[in-house]
Amino acid sequence: MKKTLLGVSLLSAAVLAACGSDSESSGSSSGEETETLAVGATSVPHAEILEFAEDQLAEENVELEIETFNDYIVPNESLASEEIDANYFQHIPYLEDQMEENDNFNFVNMGGIHIEPIGVYSQEYDSLDALPDGAEIIMSNSVADHGRILQMLEQEGVLTLEEGAGVEATVDDIAENPKNLQFQADIEAATLPQVYNNGEGDAVFINSNYAIDADLNPQEDAIALESPEDNPYVNVIAAREEDENNETIQTLVDVLQSDETQEFIEEEYDGAVIPAEQE
Repeated sequence: MKKTLLGVSLLSAAVLAACGSDSESSGSSSGEETETLAVGATSVPHAEILEFAEDQLAEENVELEIETFNDYIVPNESLASEEIDANYFQHIPYLEDQMEENDNFNFVNMGGIHIEPIGVYSQEYDSLDALPDGAEIIMSNSVADHGRILQMLEQEGVLTLEEGAGVEATVDDIAENPKNLQFQADIEAATLPQVYNNGEGDAVFINSNYAIDADLNPQEDAIALESPEDNPYVNVIAAREEDENNETIQTLVDVLQSDETQEFIEEEYDGAVIPAEQE
């Protein structure tokens, strides 16, 4: 009987040891527990950049769960309701604008990753100078983008804004409009490529993420492209205020700002998406 009990004990110990081995192998090689991070992103380029970073994050014991969105509204709502831990789709002025408009959007900018120069596209004209008198300019209903579009038109010499209008400029801040440009600004950003393909308007401003997703090449197809120099429209990782010091989210930012990821952005998007300068 003693021999039988000893055999059972040894067998039990072997099973437990095997279970312990399986548990360790499912974790990291360093033995540290893996943290899961749910991040919301628009598909191009944000989700693609996150997918590239997955291996680097795994080395840092972070398992990434990417939730893809196709608009600019739901990602912040999901972050506020704690359905995701962070999001990656918006530039700084848009983030600030959304927090001003929504009392429950208590977010922080965890770090800048890239810039997407906005482009202007036209089926009929090959430059902004060629636009006719009274040309119709179509832009998204995202107020945060109106200032950047108007500033771009001013830099290109098409119009002049009131002094000090800055990134918050609206069409009401136009001081001189020699071409009598007409602005339509009630279009969802995601539908702008279709508006362009339909030949609507004389010129359409399209965010680079939606342009790329629609097989447009900003460098080749845009008749004018926003300058990345001193550009405040840096796309960032946003998180809830209480997670400002969250080490896992900061690890995500560090990986996205790494040389490896930044080189991927440069090579993959060939100037349509540009790594943000790091301080």
